[in-house]
Amino acid sequence: MGADSRRDGRRGALRVSALLGCGSVLMAGCASMPDSGDIHAVKASQGADSQVRVYAVPPRKGATPHEIVTGFLEAMTSDDANFATARTYLMPETSQKWRPEAGTTVLSAAPEAGQASQGDAENPGIDYPLLGKQIATVDTQHAYQPVTPTDYRRTIHLSQQNGPDGKQWRIDNLPPGLVLGASDFQRNYRSVNKYYFASGRSILVADPVYIRQRLDPVTRMDPVTQSVKTLLDGPTNWLKPVVESPFPTGTTLKEGTKALAFDDRNALKVPLNEKASNVDRQQCMKMAAQILFTLKDLTSTRVEQVELQRANGSQLCVLNSGQAEGYAPDHVSGRPVNQYFVDDKFRLALLAGGAKDMTEPENVPGPFGNGQLPMSMVGVARDEHTAAAVSKDNSRLYVSSITAESELGDAVVKSVGKSTGNRLSAPSWDGRGDLWVADRDPDHPALWRLADGAGPPQNVKIIPGLDGARIEALKVSADGVRIALLLTKDGKTTLKIGRVERPGPKGSPVVSVAELRPAAPQMETVTAVSWAGPSRLVVVGKESGGVQQVRYMQTDGSSSDVSVLPGLNRVKAVAAWDDETRPLVAYSEDDGIVRLPVGANWQTLVKKGSSPVYPG
Repeated sequence: MGADSRRDGRRGALRVSALLGCGSVLMAGCASMPDSGDIHAVKASQGADSQVRVYAVPPRKGATPHEIVTGFLEAMTSDDANFATARTYLMPETSQKWRPEAGTTVLSAAPEAGQASQGDAENPGIDYPLLGKQIATVDTQHAYQPVTPTDYRRTIHLSQQNGPDGKQWRIDNLPPGLVLGASDFQRNYRSVNKYYFASGRSILVADPVYIRQRLDPVTRMDPVTQSVKTLLDGPTNWLKPVVESPFPTGTTLKEGTKALAFDDRNALKVPLNEKASNVDRQQCMKMAAQILFTLKDLTSTRVEQVELQRANGSQLCVLNSGQAEGYAPDHVSGRPVNQYFVDDKFRLALLAGGAKDMTEPENVPGPFGNGQLPMSMVGVARDEHTAAAVSKDNSRLYVSSITAESELGDAVVKSVGKSTGNRLSAPSWDGRGDLWVADRDPDHPALWRLADGAGPPQNVKIIPGLDGARIEALKVSADGVRIALLLTKDGKTTLKIGRVERPGPKGSPVVSVAELRPAAPQMETVTAVSWAGPSRLVVVGKESGGVQQVRYMQTDGSSSDVSVLPGLNRVKAVAAWDDETRPLVAYSEDDGIVRLPVGANWQTLVKKGSSPVYPG
């Protein structure tokens, strides 16, 4: 998604490549003109480099209609305050109506102006078709929504007006919001997780949105302030039914707040308006936790403390990073987490998580480790006390302790599918301790949930339905609010994310999965998936006509900053932990059980084995 070319770069905006040495807490650079680096007219952008800056250039005297259109398209990619230069390409009345913040249309490459056509007597002037391939939209809530790549065609209309130098062409009708090529979108925007509480629980859930890399041209807020503002605006529509926020309705930043700066102790003071002035301490601490988690990945240094202030400047409460960890989706931060897999004798084995070097695996205690149950797939509870294993023929699911010797109990779920591939999927545990598994039997398909990992299994409704697709595999998030599903239909397996809706005082008596949305839209088929952070997935799959890749994807369907990982052949399973510093683990038919430490290449752990998993 890089070079967004223009057919006429002579009067276009200028891009500046420089090493930005800003004394800011953010890594994304600064808003001032750098004093070193090369300046050149744009003919092809250099990829999604946040250090590349675009400085808009106003139209020249006597600019042709084509120059007006291409100049405006370039000016839309700049950080100009309120898009002031872009507005010089518009008629005055059109400029007043144009709202760049109304949303962003993302194309695979920069929009191109097609062949111009003359207007008629009723609508004089010139029409330019705006052409491209649309891949996503970003709405007014800053939520990224991928779409199946489709042809984009809109119209820009120009007419002439009287200017100081005579007649001049200007745009008087255009598509709403911004229209950007993917590389310009990535250069100008960045993904941020804002956090809300799972309904009825003190567990935070990530809600990914996109904000400007530097100052927002419309609000003139820096990225920290933008992030806090979007948090206070409330959750995105997709997540809203299953989360809540302790911020009182109408809470905003104190009027006039454009910048929030950390002090030398990495502490942040956040002034709020009068709506929040009377909250109690417990409510305030939860509010502060939302802000602290939202800013964790945004800043180049660790956020140590958040202080919320009343409108009059007095202190509401203070929360430090240690206190905030109590609201994390899982409460295992800081402790070693083991890696598990099924060994060549179909037993459950583990690799100690605290060891930095590769160690010999050991079998767990109990029926899963002593060979009493030959198994094919496994899921380990997040507390690592219990596991669920699928029998070797995929027909039965068992739950047992993996910390003490015990006898194998009765199967908790059974499948009567006619073949191994048409029976049970690998199980998955959420952060609540609930166990999930799918029955892939075409005659009796089902998604089952066992509360607290014990029976009886409850049939989970899929709303509005799967339209003939079959659940091939599943992974539930640590917060228990989202579920990743691999769905097979017409010979292709796609990845979708669903919202887990649980019974409430006035809600349905059963758990359901609602509003499935694509999470890897550019992949033609997906082989395996695992959660790899609060809103990040690691996905194994192929693009159309491509080879198998292991790559990171955001849950909203956008590409992660670190996307494609080192190559690995014939990958059948992958596992990641919510702590992104933990190595990936995968099963390759060629290489066995392998792992990918941060900054290294794949390393073989065990030559023979399958079904690698982290707890979850």
